[in-house]
Parts: sequence; C-alpha cells; structure tokens
Amino acid sequence: MTDEIFELKIADKQIIIKTPNWAEQTSGSCLVQCGETVVLVTAVMSSLEKEGMDFLPLTVEFEERYYAAGKIFGSRFIRRETRPSDEAILTARMIDRAIRPLFPNELKREIQIIVTCLSWDGENDPDILGLIGASVVLSISDIPWNGPIGGVRITKTKNKFIINPTYQQRTESEFDLTIAGIQEGEGVLVNMIEMVGKEIKEEEIINATELAHIYIKEIVKTINNIKDKIGKPKETFSVFSEPELEREIKKWLDDKLEKTLQEAQAEKNFKGVEEIKQNLITYLNEKYPNGEKLRYVPLILEKEIKKIIVKNILEKDRRPDGRKCDEIRPLFCQVGILPKTHGSGFFQRGLTRVLSILTLGAPGDSLIIEGMEVVGKKRFMHHYNFPPYCAGEIAPLRAPKRREIGHGSLVEKALLPIIPDQEKFPYTVRIVSEVLSSNGSTSMASTCSSSLALMDAGVPIKEPVAGISIGLVIDEASKNFKVLTDIQGPEDHLGEMDFKVAGTKRGITAIQLDTKIKGINKEIIKEALEKAKEARLKILETMKNVISHPRPSVSPLAPKILVISINPTKIGEVIGPKGSMINKIIQDCGVTIDIEDSGKVFITGTQEEGVKKAADWIKGITKEIAVGDVFTGTVKKITDFGAFVDILPGQTGLVHISKFVRRRLGSVKEVVKEGDKIPVKVLSIDENGRINLSAIDAGFKPPSKK
Repeated sequence: MTDEIFELKIADKQIIIKTPNWAEQTSGSCLVQCGETVVLVTAVMSSLEKEGMDFLPLTVEFEERYYAAGKIFGSRFIRRETRPSDEAILTARMIDRAIRPLFPNELKREIQIIVTCLSWDGENDPDILGLIGASVVLSISDIPWNGPIGGVRITKTKNKFIINPTYQQRTESEFDLTIAGIQEGEGVLVNMIEMVGKEIKEEEIINATELAHIYIKEIVKTINNIKDKIGKPKETFSVFSEPELEREIKKWLDDKLEKTLQEAQAEKNFKGVEEIKQNLITYLNEKYPNGEKLRYVPLILEKEIKKIIVKNILEKDRRPDGRKCDEIRPLFCQVGILPKTHGSGFFQRGLTRVLSILTLGAPGDSLIIEGMEVVGKKRFMHHYNFPPYCAGEIAPLRAPKRREIGHGSLVEKALLPIIPDQEKFPYTVRIVSEVLSSNGSTSMASTCSSSLALMDAGVPIKEPVAGISIGLVIDEASKNFKVLTDIQGPEDHLGEMDFKVAGTKRGITAIQLDTKIKGINKEIIKEALEKAKEARLKILETMKNVISHPRPSVSPLAPKILVISINPTKIGEVIGPKGSMINKIIQDCGVTIDIEDSGKVFITGTQEEGVKKAADWIKGITKEIAVGDVFTGTVKKITDFGAFVDILPGQTGLVHISKFVRRRLGSVKEVVKEGDKIPVKVLSIDENGRINLSAIDAGFKPPSKK
C-alpha cells in the first residue's frame, strides 16, 4: 500500500491519517494521530465464506498497550497486558456498533478490525481515532462495506460545545456524547450514539447531534478522498438467490404466518411460528430429500415474518402482542426482597424481569483501576449477569461476555449522575443485576431495578432513574416509519433500531443507540427522545408507588462508617512504626481504617461501639496537646524518678517525682500505683515532643494512709 499522509481538521484539533506500508498482509491498515496519541488500525477479511452463518462474523478489538502511556503494569510475576480491560472492551463495542450496519447483509466472510494504541498523550482519547481509522481501513480495503462513516465526541461546559475534548474538559462537562453516522445527500444519518449526562434535556441532545453533522460530513469527505486516491477494488461475494424456493415457501405458507402472528403472544416466544417452521421443514424434506435447500428456510421465513410485522405496524398500528406503538407492557416493582442483603429491587416489564442486589462496603472496598488511560479508584460499580435460563436456554456458565460488560456499563453510566459524592455518603456501592427473564431491553430494566435497590438500601440518591428502549420499523421504499415504545424480543431482532434512553424526571443521564440500517435522521431521533421521555415518566411513577424516596438510614446489616479529619502530619503517628499502631487499633476495635493523604480517616466496622472506640483512639493520637491542658490519665509505668502517664491513646507524658505532692517522696509508689487514674496538667513540651506533666497543678490528692 502506498505510504500517504492526509490531514483533517476537526474544530481546533488536527488529525493526521497515514497509510505506511507496515502491516502489508492486511486487507487495509492506517495510522491515525491527534496530538501525540497514535493508533494503528488494521482490517483483515477471510477468503472463505462461513457456511450456515445467520449473522455477520465481524470482530472488533481495541488493544491498550501500557507502553503507549510510558507505564509498566501487571502483577509482580506477569508484567504484560493480558485480557482487555472493561474500557478497551467498551471502546471495541462502540466501534463495532458504528461500522456493523454498513456491511452487506449477505456477506458471510470473517472480518476482524484491530485498533492498537501505540502512543497516548493523556489528552486525546484514542477511541474516536480508532473509529475514524476503522472507517478509513474499511474504505480503502477490498472488504465490501457501504461506508465511510465519521464520528466525533461532543461535550458542553458553561453553554459552550467542545468537539473532541480533552479528558479534563470531559470531567468538567454537563454531558459526554459520542456520535457516528454516514452522509446521505446533504444530510447525515446517525447510526451510533453513546452518551452520559447530568439530567440533560432532550433539546440539548438534538442540538449536539445537529452540530455533530457538520464534522461527520468533513470526516466522510476526507475519507472519500483517501479512498479515491488509494482504495482497492471491492471483493465480490455470493448473494443468496433462490427465487423458486421462495415462491414455493410463500405458496405453502399462504396466510398461516399472518394468522399465527395475529393470534400469537410474543411473550410466548412465537411458539406458533416455530411450529409452522417445523411443518415447513418436514414438507421440504419430502420434496428435497438431500436437504440441501433447508438451510435457506430460516432466512426466507424470517424475511416473511418481518414483512408481516412491519406491514401490521405501519398500516394497522398493531404490534405482534397487540399493543399500540407507544404502549408499555404491564409493570411491576418490589423492594426489600432478600433478608440478608443491604438493598434489593425487582423490576418487571412484561416478560422481562430483573433482580438487582446492592452491597455497601468500606472506602477500601473500592475498585482499583490500573489501565493505560485510567489509574484510580472506583467507588460505584454496577455488574450485569445474563444467565442462559433467562432466555429459556442451556449453555455453559463462563466469564462475563462483552455484551454483559457493555450492558453493565450502560446502567452504571445511567446511575452515576445521581450517586451522592463521598463527602455525603462515604460507602463503596456495588450493584449486581441478575436477569431472571429476558424479552427486550434487560439493560433498561436493570436501570430501574437498580434505582429501586439504591432507595431500598438508604443511599441518598438525588432522583431515581428509569430507562426504556425505543425501536423502529420503516418501509425503505416509502420512508414511512413508526417508532415503538418498549420493544420486546422479536421487535428488537426484526426491527431497525435499539434506542435506549435512561434518566430522571428532570432529564437524560444516558443514551445508547444501535441501528441495523445505515442510520436514522433527525426526525426519528426527535420522536424517539419524545416517546422515551413519556415512557420514562410513566415508569418513574410506577416505581414511586412502591418506594418514593431513599430510606432514612442504611440497612442495620450494612457496615457503620465514621469519618474524621486529622492533621496530615499526624498520619505517620496513626500508622506507627511498620504499621504497628494502626494494626493494633484495627485488631482491638474490629474495624477497617482507610486514610487519605488529605487527613480524612474512614473507620468502618460492623459494631458501632468498635467504630467509636477506634475514632476516639485516633483522635487521641492526633490531638494537638498544648501547655496548660488538663487530662485524666492512667499511670502506665513507675520509675525511680517519676511515673509515665497515658493522657490520650498513643500519647504519654512524664510526671516527675517532685510533681505529685509538695513534700519529698522516697518513692512514687507512696502515692500512686500502676493503673491508677489521676489528674495531670501539661507543664511543657520539649523540642523532641516529650511531654512534662504535673499532678500537683491538676489538683491531685494522694490517697490517705490508713
């Protein structure tokens, strides 16, 4: 491939696209650079078709390399990258969702896109560069693809939109939106959105989307220029064509499908349709004994089912289960279900049912993140499980798949804006959503059940969050369309869009859009957001009827946390030599202790008494003692020249033998013994921090002699 350099200016950012002859055995490759962040993007397509595939065998990988950030991470014994981080998986999914709709439906060759971050400058995110790079390599390669696409990230701070912001600008923004699309005529069709925001109004999303169109067109124009200059001819592939078989199947079906779909409840997983399919296969088996044509049956049958469903919705406003287009399935909510958990919430929408369980932990239970882009701690986590039984299937139980990680992250983003900060609520919070039954948008059901669990646990959230998925059916010929509120399994599978929107009654906190068509226009986006808002408010009202506000206090089963502040210079005294002091406090009080550099101390324990004891101990160690302070101390040790008295936990002073009484003593034991509690006053503190005490000046009276 020719070594070429192309430049693209997006707002105030210069993006450089290079096509060096590095990965020569790929179908296409390029380098994309912004600032000092550089990604290598490659695409490879298999030369063989995969028989029997009913989906596009596409995989997208995003490879973080620690060297890109000048870091050496890993365990003590494995100093290399292993499995992708969640952040890398989410980036790969984002790129996949943007490019997938533009591959021909009939293409059944394996395709792999790999984005490798080679250099990272700490300012420019490699994910948008990876998205642009994927569009470039697919456009210039021999891989059949109907791109190119463009993609940008948009944030807003102080009424100002920022295009492809730095990490710092993103932390200060009202929302963070990533959007991709394809140019059609003078306009843009959007096919992927990722957004997290602080209760954003629908109008803001529309405005940001319109602004993105300008830059998407610029990116598409540049990639088309690259394609015209160095692009390869596209490979040919076999296209399904069995007109005689299609006619025969349609004749056999007659009106069987339409009648069944009218009567069938989608909640029952189209059992009637499955019966028709088996009868059709039996019929064709007799006619074509070698079974060669049977592999086309599911494809033709699905095509006919989709045709009927789309027609019924567009012409009769009738969905497979009889609902209207804007109708939500029956809702049911419940809280406080499990006896030993800190909080739990159950949410049901039709056949979709999710149970979310919340656990509260100490600040030290937060997740330590050590990645290429992010190093730090995470105190709010949401995890999503999709066991095979929830879909009525049998499958091996494995580690979470990419879909589960993606859905879990979406819910986490939706809830994060309402989670109280550590100053107000010092706990680490983990929610696990167990999908018990799946028939459409379990991620949005998880958002609702997690909100219920948060309130049940007494987490002082700002507002509950609910979510809904909006679908789409469209007649490509007439461009007639209808959006569908609360899509279920068949509508998700056969429809053209999955537009998930989550938020509070005040505004949107998260969006995720996927499409199966090239993209959707502004009109569809606007209507989808309006319908999502209507549905969201209805769901929130149902949730409110079960629990309207967070409980006034956390569960009695949750750990107790006390937060105190100490002088940061005293942290070493609390820890003690080799951790001796802090370990003693932890052991004696039955607590865990987390200390921040700022001097903030978090004391966590199951027993309130132990937590208070540890707090008093630490306060005693770190108290600034001044001359003239009076204490009631405990005689710890007696010597010939006086007695050492513990005045505070970890702080001891000396009472000289002459400072007990106003007469001469032969021995301190004449007036006190070890373990006695006596009043003492601070006389002085020397340059080494040694404390000199007086019992006389504190009003000490020795016991009378019998």
